[in-house]
Amino acid sequence: ACALSRTPPPPRAAVRCLSAGACFSAHLANVSYAEARGACDQRRGSLAWVSGEPELLLLPELLAEAAVPTPAFFWVGLKRSASTCTRNEQPLRGFSWEGVGGGTAPQEVPKELDRWLQEPLRSCLTARCAGLQLGSTGNGSAWGWKD
Repeated sequence: ACALSRTPPPPRAAVRCLSAGACFSAHLANVSYAEARGACDQRRGSLAWVSGEPELLLLPELLAEAAVPTPAFFWVGLKRSASTCTRNEQPLRGFSWEGVGGGTAPQEVPKELDRWLQEPLRSCLTARCAGLQLGSTGNGSAWGWKD
């Protein structure tokens, strides 16, 4: 998923915008986190971040529009640097949202959005990335972060 400016999406992409002005797009490709981030950069956007329920509710709709079968996994801008340890007591387990458009994305996430399907690997030595896993219900109720 990318947070994009108002440029037209490439084929096989779906775009949804929130009333606040942020737009999200889904692009179907089997790529790494770095490749996904690079593809978003080329589209003058960035990997998506979720700061609240409006974004989270929009994502299943976006994936349904892109005809993504569930369960589905896609990259968002959630990353933990190699020098940061995984911490179970922290809301994002030590992960943080990568900046958007050169700015800073929200670093806190509401409690209801702190849902990990599987606890991330406990490490302080390697960088880790996380994505959003959507379940097979298709209504967004089965979801969680996964590194």
